[in-house]
Amino acid sequence: MTVAKVRDFILGLAQILLRSLPWPAKTGLIRVGNPGRDAPVLITCNYNLTVRRVLRALRGLDVYLLVAPTKGINVWCGAAGGYFTAHQVISILRTSGIGELVDHRRLILPQLSATGIERKLVEQRTGWRVVFGPVYASDIPAYLAENRKTEAMRQVRFGLSDRLEMAAVWAFPFSMIGGGVLAIDWRQLLLPFVAMTWALALGLYVFLPWLSGTVDATRHPQATWVRYLILFDPRLRWNSIVWLLFLAALWGQAYVRGALHVRSLAGWSLASLFVMLFISMDLAGSTPVYKSGLHEDRLLHVDLNTEACKGRAMCREVCPKNCYVIDAVAHKAAIAMPDACVQCGACIVQCPEDALAFVTPAGERIPPEVIRTYKLNLLGARARSIADEGRSISDRS
Repeated sequence: MTVAKVRDFILGLAQILLRSLPWPAKTGLIRVGNPGRDAPVLITCNYNLTVRRVLRALRGLDVYLLVAPTKGINVWCGAAGGYFTAHQVISILRTSGIGELVDHRRLILPQLSATGIERKLVEQRTGWRVVFGPVYASDIPAYLAENRKTEAMRQVRFGLSDRLEMAAVWAFPFSMIGGGVLAIDWRQLLLPFVAMTWALALGLYVFLPWLSGTVDATRHPQATWVRYLILFDPRLRWNSIVWLLFLAALWGQAYVRGALHVRSLAGWSLASLFVMLFISMDLAGSTPVYKSGLHEDRLLHVDLNTEACKGRAMCREVCPKNCYVIDAVAHKAAIAMPDACVQCGACIVQCPEDALAFVTPAGERIPPEVIRTYKLNLLGARARSIADEGRSISDRS
């Protein structure tokens, strides 16, 4: 293994373990291979890990890659939070000089940016035609070869490798912060604490698909006032299964070893509960597959105005859960799997006829322009801009 590969591996590992922090990459134009005037033009965020993974997926191809300024935040979080919008796309198109390098005007965006980038606005202001490519960078070669996006390319999977990566994202900072405190005066507890933290994080994410309450309970209206009090969140009863399994293993191994010290085991039981609660606080929000328990949007549902719908299929193209089907004869869309919806709003943002909108539990319809204008801040409330995050969805104009 070369020095460059070792350095790349270490950097990638560090970025995974500290993924919650921004890792900005240099913005601008990257030539991949030997692209000509008909080469595809793709765009991504300037999150360093994403850029490196996209470049790895593009090896052997001749393409242009535009890296937009998103403050070092990944595609999904940047688009949902207002860091990856039409303005960043327009800016990089105008400043990169890409228009002088190609004869066509076709720009391929990552699908998970659809919740934040208004396709129509980019097209109107630049003259470029915008299409949304696959969810995963690894599917880009097949997408370019076939010149079409399959159903599998549109869907977020969040498989075991993704879940293990997110477990590390949570476990590493918790184990470092807690371990740092223990290293001062209780060094004998350091390794057991780190092992406990990683065991709980791995358990929660490995079993996440089977913790069905994690998804269902986030949509319950009664969860609104307790969204920051995870101890009373109804999702906890499902996540507690992992904690109880951990307790069973903890007490079981103590019994087998003949070291059944009740006070010590009780202390570790409480400590593990504390760690589990914090990891569970935003468990569903760690992936586009499930809606965060902290977000007000989890209580909304998407409403389709069939009279306004023309069946142009943009909703199907950008939905990460494949909730939509298109009737090619009637030229109408239908929400085939409403329970799978994660309220990302991508379909609402991209619908050419504004036939889609969010509806609150009280029956209030939220217009599409509100979803396009107001983005999610760190607390899950919609704010008008990054500079004015104090205005929530109730403050819309």
